[in-house]
Amino acid sequence: MVSFVGCLLFLIAGYFIYGSLMERVFGADANRPTPAYTQQDGIDYVPMSWWRVFLIQFLNIAGLGPIFGAIMGIMFGPAAFLWIVLGTIFGGAVHDYFSGMISVREGGVSLPELVGKELGKYIKLFMRLFSLLLMILVGAVFVSGPAGLLNGLVPGVSVLVWTILVFLYYMLATLLPIDKIIGRIYPVFGFALLFMAVGILFALFFNHVNIPEFTEGFANRNPNKGLHVFPIMFVSIACGAISGFHATQSPIMARCIKNEKYGRRCFYGAMVAEGIVALIWAAAASSFFGSLEGLQKYVAELPATANKAAEVVNIISKDWLGVVGGFLAILGVIAAPLTSGDTALRSARLIAADFMKIDQKPIAKRLLISVPLFVLTFVILQMNFDILWRYFAWCNQTLAVFTLWAITVYLFRRKKLYILSMIPAVFMTMVCSTYLFVAPRPEGFGLSYPVSLTIGAAVTVLVISCFFLWKRTYKPEKPGV
Repeated sequence: MVSFVGCLLFLIAGYFIYGSLMERVFGADANRPTPAYTQQDGIDYVPMSWWRVFLIQFLNIAGLGPIFGAIMGIMFGPAAFLWIVLGTIFGGAVHDYFSGMISVREGGVSLPELVGKELGKYIKLFMRLFSLLLMILVGAVFVSGPAGLLNGLVPGVSVLVWTILVFLYYMLATLLPIDKIIGRIYPVFGFALLFMAVGILFALFFNHVNIPEFTEGFANRNPNKGLHVFPIMFVSIACGAISGFHATQSPIMARCIKNEKYGRRCFYGAMVAEGIVALIWAAAASSFFGSLEGLQKYVAELPATANKAAEVVNIISKDWLGVVGGFLAILGVIAAPLTSGDTALRSARLIAADFMKIDQKPIAKRLLISVPLFVLTFVILQMNFDILWRYFAWCNQTLAVFTLWAITVYLFRRKKLYILSMIPAVFMTMVCSTYLFVAPRPEGFGLSYPVSLTIGAAVTVLVISCFFLWKRTYKPEKPGV
């Protein structure tokens, strides 16, 4: 329990201390007009109060990742706690804050346009395609997850029916103005998600559970020794520490935020809140079954076709929070992916509209872009959930790599402290490149661990070299440009 409480306090302190540093480095200006006013259109550019922007951003990014990823990640041992805390403060929140605030400064542009401006036209083209692929994957993952949970919550209604209903909701949320559905129902979903997190947190203390401590060491505790802590754990715990998906969501809120000074609350703060949710679920999963070994045994005995993380969430919520509490907790866990899936497809629409230069005010033009996206999402939905999740996780972290390097270039060009984003950029480059070669087929090349580490290190050194080579030949712009 000592390690868990320490991690919780460190996350909160990180928001106030490191978050303030990010704000000073960026130079948030309370007097500078934001796109919510300068480009207000009543569809996507709509001024909203900071608490509403925070809540929507939090629910956008807090999908299945910080819950399911934390449950799968904690099976590696206490190292998961360390990654959630350090990854959130020094990686994920930095990534989210700068991607959101740069979008604010650039008129609310979507992620591919933002990254392309800093890294070049060829990277922009790649990011357009890669971001759209990730958004479609997210939409598919976050249809499958809620449909499975709702099937267990309401007997007699098949997964297929729930899948169709969730999909229809996504279609409406993607097409309608942001303040018509998303801006109105998110407070309700937010209550359910916060109740879930706070309820499980109180249960941890009330039940005096045995949470793994750092004193137990950071050796790999996963029964499958072929799954190495580095890089597998760092990809498994994606949204709970750092996630490229978040940078696709930040521009949605960059078009609604009223004041640049709200950025730390809405972008950095939302990521810290997500880190806390991931920490709580990692602690709950590792202690509910008596030990890490108990969790691993329970998961191993589940059917191969089961959504294992969802089963863990279900049994913990019902046992610790009772019938009513369990219902609200599961509703919170359902709300989290629902509110990521709908905005993922909305983000896909905006990304496509930005690079195709299609005005999104007319409903016919929104349909022109959205219908093909819905069709592709439905096709991908036919994949096995576990495989779908692994593809999503790697794509997610790879997107974060490109975003962090774009942030680094942006800060360097303006003579700002670019090392703040470069350190996580280098680390995540190593994580993603190593994972691609060591991960078992079909999502990776399935090479040996030493070979994969060597290739990953070589790729990382090459990327760093390219940055410094570019840096030597570039004349920085004046600060504030």
